[in-house]
Amino acid sequence: MSKPFTCDVVVVGAGMVGAACAWYAVRAGLDVAVVDRGPVAGGTTGAGEGNLLVSDKEPGPELDLALLSGRLWADLAGEAGLGPAIEYEAKGGVVVASTPEGLTALETFAAGQRAAGVSAVPVAADRLHDLEPHLAPGLAGAVHYPQDTQVMPALAAAHLVRASGARLLTGRTVTEVLRTASGSVLGVRTDRGDIHAPAVVNAAGTWGSAVAGLAGVSLPVLPRRGFVLVTEPLPRRVRHKVYAADYVADVASDSAALQTSPVVEGTAAGPILIGASRERVGFDRSFSLPVVRALAAGATRLFPFLAEVRALRTYLGFRPYMPDHLPAIGPDPRVPGLFHACGHEGAGIGLATGTGHLLAQVLTDKTPDLDLAPFRPDRFPEEAA
Repeated sequence: MSKPFTCDVVVVGAGMVGAACAWYAVRAGLDVAVVDRGPVAGGTTGAGEGNLLVSDKEPGPELDLALLSGRLWADLAGEAGLGPAIEYEAKGGVVVASTPEGLTALETFAAGQRAAGVSAVPVAADRLHDLEPHLAPGLAGAVHYPQDTQVMPALAAAHLVRASGARLLTGRTVTEVLRTASGSVLGVRTDRGDIHAPAVVNAAGTWGSAVAGLAGVSLPVLPRRGFVLVTEPLPRRVRHKVYAADYVADVASDSAALQTSPVVEGTAAGPILIGASRERVGFDRSFSLPVVRALAAGATRLFPFLAEVRALRTYLGFRPYMPDHLPAIGPDPRVPGLFHACGHEGAGIGLATGTGHLLAQVLTDKTPDLDLAPFRPDRFPEEAA
């Protein structure tokens, strides 16, 4: 066992959210250690597409967080100089509707978003190919979202942790949240020694419930499995993130059953990424041919040329699902010194910067830029865990 050391904040989890928490906490003047039982981006982050989206969020707390996060991502890419290293692309998103009825619903949704500060530009059917020349014919129309961007998530997490200056302790499993006699946080115990700190941040993603449990509290984070198809490298033929309007409904659904809706986007490296599926099957990592077939079929309906493109591989990950689709962000009033930054479902990459920024403000006793009440970790009844 190594000798215990002391810092100001222990962040449990070296995914994208944990990396962002470390970055902003160090910038706020705190001494930070990041602990993970695996490598950086070894969980949900490494299995993500890297979407930084406003297009799929209705007006409310999550959209406010997404808009804040988008500004912070742009700062990281520009002022912090990380853009090329993390493959930051301000390419925009296009949400398409296949029927007139679907287009009416999409435009109503977009109108509400515009009132909340989102740039959402209607696109008539006869102008769709100006944005995406290879889209299928016969679509009813779309909405263009210039604020949608993308990063390569594993690179983003790795570069942010390294650039933050936080101490990175991988290959260490947290086995206990240490507490004083009065119940306040004292640090964490790992299988390779103790780390003492007055603040512990639970940024464990899909395993956020387990880490909360180590501190004696409940947090109803559940895994929601999703697959991604990766094609052979191609010249850029998909310019934006393009998805069908029913994707928004799938994101908001509470169903545990399988849902698929086509999501197609190119990458800076050349391959096209194809999603998206959602199902609650615990931590089952089994390959599912029916899911992958459904993804491929949906993608070729949007972009017929994909029928002739080879899929090189598929991968899966687990989104940290919360019952009300909002993450837990901020202090846990049940355990002084315990903070949460998890439960972002499929939006964790995009929302990471805002989450880390807000948490750093709370950790340094500043008033956060957004009201954290909707994200309170104790908002669920105990029996929901």
